[in-house]
Amino acid sequence: MSGKVIDTLVIGGGLHGLSAALHLARAGRRVTILERSWIGRHSSGATAAGVRTLNRDPSEIPISLEAMEMWHNIEAIVGDDCGFHAHGQLNIAENASHLPKLERRLAWMREAGYEHEELIDRAELLKLVPAISPHCVAALIARRDGAADPHRTLQAFRRSAEAAGVVIHEGVGVDAIEPAGSDWRLRTEAGDFVAPTLINAAGAWSAKIAAMLGDDIPLGHKASMMIVTERIAPLLKPVVSVVGRPLSFKQSDQGTLVIGGGLQGSADIEAQKSFVHFRELSKGARAATDLFPSTKSLRIVRTWAGMEATTKDHLPVICASPNAKGAFHAFGFSGHGFQLVPVVGAIMADLIIRGSTQRSIEGFDARRLMQRQAAA
Repeated sequence: MSGKVIDTLVIGGGLHGLSAALHLARAGRRVTILERSWIGRHSSGATAAGVRTLNRDPSEIPISLEAMEMWHNIEAIVGDDCGFHAHGQLNIAENASHLPKLERRLAWMREAGYEHEELIDRAELLKLVPAISPHCVAALIARRDGAADPHRTLQAFRRSAEAAGVVIHEGVGVDAIEPAGSDWRLRTEAGDFVAPTLINAAGAWSAKIAAMLGDDIPLGHKASMMIVTERIAPLLKPVVSVVGRPLSFKQSDQGTLVIGGGLQGSADIEAQKSFVHFRELSKGARAATDLFPSTKSLRIVRTWAGMEATTKDHLPVICASPNAKGAFHAFGFSGHGFQLVPVVGAIMADLIIRGSTQRSIEGFDARRLMQRQAAA
């Protein structure tokens, strides 16, 4: 049993759990993280680490834009630049039939008052990405977007959290949650942990934790796959995606090409194992070589699949528990949570310390999913 007084227990040691713990500790709260495996074991350690406002769902844009400001100041927040480079993100139209989709998106953004996305023609595209295939005609771009190094980011958030007083227990999974007066008692093989507030940031296992609190939140799972190639000379700086095909394509600081885009493998959630499906993964390789013909002869060095939670509408759950006072949820980021990490931690601190937040999180209430399930 933990003999230390704890104000908040965070279940899950991924980036969202670390960020929440960091913000709370810096506000003077005594925080402990319980992680079943090790810090960053699953989604946070398997991400492509895109830092993207481009093509965000309307509900996410306000917090995504705030998070982008935080990323541009990330060294001041966690003492490291996290390998973040803001070379832009591009969504490329391979032919004229793709242009109306980009034009509709841009028109909607302007009507909503947003200026961070713009449409560029082939001439501008060639300036930014000279290696792009001749058949590509235009792109939507968010110039302040980019990508980071997921492992440096994990290390920086962990270091900062521990420096602020956060206690981290790895190899400690939560087996049961029960009321203990006005507190919550979390039962684990390492003993019981008690605190008045808790955060469910358990990623792919969040529905199980939510159910322990009386919140029946339907959740799916993803096993997004990635490819890393051998190192090559500098090819491009922006992160590239393409209309109508699953692709996320970037070059790391080490010179390797990192290829993803949401192609799915499979996962055994109970065993905490994920599996690569190479036939499906080949679609990403094909898209990459179609857009960048010079990469066709490159060798693949490594592939992997991560595990993460998905919601029916692909929006996260960021809210106080509907049924359990003192419990809070931050999960279900559905493959696009990395960029939101700094701001979600701040939102969790708002909800716990102030009881509310001025940030726009109405679209992330768990009850939207619970109501759908009840109606089904």
